[in-house]
Amino acid sequence: MKDVYLSEFDRIRRHISIFTEIGKTLTSALTVNEVLEKIFYKVAELFSPENWSLLLVDEERQELYFEIVVGTSPHAHKLKDIRLKIGEGVAGWVAKTGRPLFVPSVDKEPRFTRKGDEATHFSTESIICIPLKIRDRVLGVIELVNKKDIEDQHQYDFEILTTVADYAAIALENARNYEQVRKLTITDDTTGLYNARYLHEVLQLEIDRAQQRGTACTVIFFDLDNFKSVNDTHGHLIGSQLLGEIGKLLASHLPPRFYGARYGGDEFVIIMPETAREEGYAFCKKIRQALNNEKFLAREGLNISITASFGIATFPVDADTKCKILSKADERMYKIKDSHKNDIACD
Repeated sequence: MKDVYLSEFDRIRRHISIFTEIGKTLTSALTVNEVLEKIFYKVAELFSPENWSLLLVDEERQELYFEIVVGTSPHAHKLKDIRLKIGEGVAGWVAKTGRPLFVPSVDKEPRFTRKGDEATHFSTESIICIPLKIRDRVLGVIELVNKKDIEDQHQYDFEILTTVADYAAIALENARNYEQVRKLTITDDTTGLYNARYLHEVLQLEIDRAQQRGTACTVIFFDLDNFKSVNDTHGHLIGSQLLGEIGKLLASHLPPRFYGARYGGDEFVIIMPETAREEGYAFCKKIRQALNNEKFLAREGLNISITASFGIATFPVDADTKCKILSKADERMYKIKDSHKNDIACD
């Protein structure tokens, strides 16, 4: 009997130790990516599952999508292309109800869907599924598939997994709030692009990185042509709306690795890491063409046409510091601005 008490005491002590460690680990992260990475390592460390997933809720579309996928199937990555409606499948049911679910045999589970198995050529036999929930709001679902000895261990796994999920939900919510606040501090209100302060921060970072790696970094500086006439004719409110539409147009053409910012007034900057002058020039031509083809404020019945003057500078061939790169691109832009406009200068 004494050995039983000691065994139970050791189990409780281990639980407390694990819970404390989980709490410290997950709640120390600030960004969403950091939280997701820590969830990944914590699940791998505690359970060593061969097959598991983290699904997150897309609240706008009321769907679940696979954010983390770990599996023995060579086609496991195809789960990333699948979305589940809230309520669909085991994970969808857990997301809808906010309740965990233990399925020792999917053949006897009517809520199970084989959509994932069909995509990955995998055979699911059992599932442990736990919601990431905060204040009765489900943020996602952790799903362990075909865990060994599931019948004997599921209650223990439920306790540990639930703790991981609880801390993960808190950390994920905090990280999203942090990123939302940070986004407000680095975003230009009018255009939705980055603001000038963040532009300087990113450009310095990318120049430092380019210097370390021996790569190029190209900057486009452009200014809208005759923008003042829009304000004079239609008023500053329409001018701001025009800047907003230009911001959206620019953002829609930027690859994920590029940065777009409003420098001030009607001036914009694009930062292109690991991009040589020739590639930067080709991209600039696409942006120029997109501006030339667009009729802005069509909903207001104005159909405004706008052009811009562009200057390009590349690190390290044109300059070797952040300020010099911006200055060189600005200088080249003004050569176009002061002559014929609606063109590009790169030397």
